[in-house]
Amino acid sequence: MTQFTLNLIFIGGSFAIYIGIAIWARAGSTAEFYAANRGVHPVMNGMATAADWMSAASFISMAGLIAFTGYDNSTYLMGWTGGYVLLALLLAPYLRKFGKFTVPQFIGDRFYSQTARIIGVICLLIISLTYVIGQMTGVGVTFSRYLEVSNATGLWIGAAIVFAYSVMGGMKGVTYTQVAQYVVLIIAYTIPAVFISLALTGNFLPQLGLFGTHEASNTLFLTKLDQVVTDLGFKEYTAHNGSTLNMVLFTLALMIGTAGLPHVIIRFFTVPKVSDARSSAGWALVFIALLYTVAPAVGSMARLNLTTTMWPGADTGETFSEPAVSLADIETAPNLEWMRTWNTTGLLNWEDKNGDGLIQYYNDTGPADSPAMVAAAENGWQGNELTEVNRDIMVLANPEIANLPGWVIGITAAGGLAAALSTAAGLLLAISSAVSHDLIKGAISPGISERGELLAARISMAVSILVATLLGLNPPGFAAQTVALAFGLAASSIFPVLMMGIFSKRMNKQGAIAGMLAGIISTLVYIFTYKGWFFIEGTNQLPDNLDNWVFGIAPASFGVIGAIINFAVAFMVSRVTQEPPEEVQVLVESIRVPRGAGAAVQH
Repeated sequence: MTQFTLNLIFIGGSFAIYIGIAIWARAGSTAEFYAANRGVHPVMNGMATAADWMSAASFISMAGLIAFTGYDNSTYLMGWTGGYVLLALLLAPYLRKFGKFTVPQFIGDRFYSQTARIIGVICLLIISLTYVIGQMTGVGVTFSRYLEVSNATGLWIGAAIVFAYSVMGGMKGVTYTQVAQYVVLIIAYTIPAVFISLALTGNFLPQLGLFGTHEASNTLFLTKLDQVVTDLGFKEYTAHNGSTLNMVLFTLALMIGTAGLPHVIIRFFTVPKVSDARSSAGWALVFIALLYTVAPAVGSMARLNLTTTMWPGADTGETFSEPAVSLADIETAPNLEWMRTWNTTGLLNWEDKNGDGLIQYYNDTGPADSPAMVAAAENGWQGNELTEVNRDIMVLANPEIANLPGWVIGITAAGGLAAALSTAAGLLLAISSAVSHDLIKGAISPGISERGELLAARISMAVSILVATLLGLNPPGFAAQTVALAFGLAASSIFPVLMMGIFSKRMNKQGAIAGMLAGIISTLVYIFTYKGWFFIEGTNQLPDNLDNWVFGIAPASFGVIGAIINFAVAFMVSRVTQEPPEEVQVLVESIRVPRGAGAAVQH
């Protein structure tokens, strides 16, 4: 059986399961479409939340970014996981007790303002559309490789699948589909990691293999990896090489951004009781940890496998004792078929710059005394010839690089798509709910019937899928990088207003509105100033203007500064304007009453 056939079986089979679940769990009311009729068990909700959370960025891109940067990109793990702790402790139970369907609805009711609600909708749309670009990027990468179609064709296929089960099932269908998608993605992520860990370290558990011994050289695995990459002129894998300020700010931005993501928050509106919201967050952390504790091992082992493929001698400690990969081998060798197949996607490229028939992979801007640079001077190398290794391919290509069985490659493909599609569905549902429930029913047509609102929700979902697909055709970066921008936007706009809405009786509508606008506008301006106006210039390869960053703060780290601006502006404006009405202050007090462990009170 060919690899293409195996890919079709695993991908097609998983899609059949998702669509079957959507038909079984078809939403018949707005309560089912928006919140699954508040009947989801906490464990099931935790699993669905984990799938909603672990997107293409987590499954496809995060380990790839760790693979090429090492320790410094552990910020993704720390920030995204830490954010769930904030969410469980500070937001989820209180928002569930408030008893609403959407985040903008909470903002509008808490701050007794239609304007605040509409601004909440605008913030949600900006955040969710930015986030969903990263998911569609992952869908395109996965489809283009495993179904051997173009990136654009892959995006449209993915959009059609999401349309099929999201528009039909709403939150009810999406919830149970995400449970199935979690099972698929965690199996698909873990099985290749176990195989590769056994091959490289002899450890069954990748988490232990990361800190175990590299069997071929009988040295600690991370010590071996450090030696290999530094020999090639790259920075030490386990060392901190970047800005400590940016590392701290970026981690904080991911943390508070996580706690402010609308598509994650709405998952906690689906459980029966307030106590179930906190329990759901705890279960979600358990399910997320199953992947996140494996990711550092996957990234590091992928980096070593790539390096030893390009320099076979590196496996035994003699990096340059054997020639680099030859062009002839790339064209014919079975163990290098992965290079041929990924090259056709445009995500892996090479160039024989010195015409010697070999592809030299090294850092041509590395230290002059590194073995690679010394060898380059002696042998007339003209620079690194592995010209592009897209970070988004590393997890998907890892089983192929390691020559694992075809069924492992097929299930990895299904897992990558499950991760991207599960989060895309959650994001699109958040967008749809905001448009239909908060914009159309809340502001434009308050008297709309339930049937009309359900139709509006499905139409807005369909339009959202179309817009997300078009934006995904030209993303501003790798999946995880694009998603990181969304976290900065959530951190600067939604998180502060939710915190102040729950914990400050004095915060009024004027302060909330001014804070949200100041936070998201300042963050958007900073991102577009230094990341580039990608949607105008039409390129996803714009460089960051490193020399001009304010105090050296990277665009993806600015969300924390935006949040501080939000809090400060909201606080100052609220102090010079009228206090909230007495009934609103009583409402805020009631949200925080400890007896929230019981049934939620509807307002």
